[in-house]
Amino acid sequence: MDLDHDACYRAIVTRDARFDGRLYIGVRTTGIYCRPICPARTPKRENVSFYPTAAAAQEAGFRPCLRCRPENSPDLAVWNGTSNTVKRALALIGEGALDGATVDHLAEQLGVGERHLRRLFQQHLGASPIAIAQTRRILFAKQLIMETRMPMTEIAHAAGFGSIRRFNAAFQTLYKRPPGALRRTRQQAHNDTSTASGIVLPMSYAAPYDWAGMISFLKTRAIPGVEWVDRQNRYHRSIALDGCQGIVRVAFDGNKKCLRATIRFPRISSLTFIISRLRQVFDLTADPMAIDAHLANDPRLAPLIAARPGLRVPGAWDGFELGIRAILGQQISVTAATTLAGKLASRYGEPLETSLKTEGLSYIFPSPERLAAADLRALGMPGTRARALSAFSKAMLEHPDLFSANQASNVIAGRLKALPGIGDWTSQYILMRAFCEPDAFPTADIGLARAMATKNGQRPTPATLLQRAESWRPWRAYAVLHLWASESTEDNNLRHLTKRT
Repeated sequence: MDLDHDACYRAIVTRDARFDGRLYIGVRTTGIYCRPICPARTPKRENVSFYPTAAAAQEAGFRPCLRCRPENSPDLAVWNGTSNTVKRALALIGEGALDGATVDHLAEQLGVGERHLRRLFQQHLGASPIAIAQTRRILFAKQLIMETRMPMTEIAHAAGFGSIRRFNAAFQTLYKRPPGALRRTRQQAHNDTSTASGIVLPMSYAAPYDWAGMISFLKTRAIPGVEWVDRQNRYHRSIALDGCQGIVRVAFDGNKKCLRATIRFPRISSLTFIISRLRQVFDLTADPMAIDAHLANDPRLAPLIAARPGLRVPGAWDGFELGIRAILGQQISVTAATTLAGKLASRYGEPLETSLKTEGLSYIFPSPERLAAADLRALGMPGTRARALSAFSKAMLEHPDLFSANQASNVIAGRLKALPGIGDWTSQYILMRAFCEPDAFPTADIGLARAMATKNGQRPTPATLLQRAESWRPWRAYAVLHLWASESTEDNNLRHLTKRT
């Protein structure tokens, strides 16, 4: 990945926040790597090297700066749209695929050769898969050290280190000091934001971020008893992983350019996975500058982007849950689909543990096992839809990897469309939100046709819309959200029957 030296140096001289997360600076005289916004004195031009990722800088022998804290840098997918394999690999790494396995095993999951996978990582990220995994692990551990009062043994476990000895050795090698010294140097005890109600961690994003658009989308579609948005526009939901229950809350902090996640979960080793999923739900790896600049070339989209800069594509906590919701919402209003989803959760979901119940949270979303065995016609829906839900649940039981990131988008779409009751619209909607596919495009969506209608009210055909959207690639999903936002209001949700859920 080539980085223009002069352009990058200008970015660090001006401490341009727009480049935060897009490049890292290795200072050869100190052996430290920094973010473009680092408050330290700007090094001389001849003493710096530039890297596309923190992992690339660390693999080159630099250690993270203690002042600008690279662990808090936005984790931007600046390569997105150029390598689907890299995207899928990073998703698996984020969920711990290399915490006890080899690169060979990861490559096998992705259906590519190990050497080819290494070449792709070097080309797009400037580092090997192992370096990416190790850097994420140690930077996450450092964030826990700086942001919480968790014991070091728990931090080591949460970050994926096999033992406290390896944890201590990694920090001694990289920072030339034990992990406890980092906590003392920052007077962490005075800065801790975690409380008895959970661990609180910041999740950075690249500005701008349209929180109003994101929280409105999630609030309108929140499944009663499973999700809710409070009066302070904070998002809450119940979660379940491997037999354990928990709850999460996400709030917006525009001053710090981050979202703050409060997590209550009994198994500390799941913390990395939970943060990874939350980053997916809130689309925190999006590069809004690149996306908005590209889509603004279309005169229809330009004013929409100017009105809603930083609009994101809401993801999903769980693919199965999103798939059920998408099927429920076919041919009915958003409000009706939400009501049905709430009935489904209350009747077939597992009750949330008493100690975790809060206002708005009472259930864990039903498992595939529960729904596959249930007579869903009792919910008062058409028989064809009930059969589609049952078939989808049974398919999930037969193929537990149905929503795994190790599959290409076209393969996932094909497997979904092979199921009864799932057509192109539903499969594309699932790709958009459950797999965070930036180029997903539900061509036959009624809302899109309405938003793209001519001044005399003539709506484009799906074929015409598909042709128009070619110029929006590889960000068609973001164009969809802008078009939905342009014509979707609470009144529209009540008045119009749409396919959007």
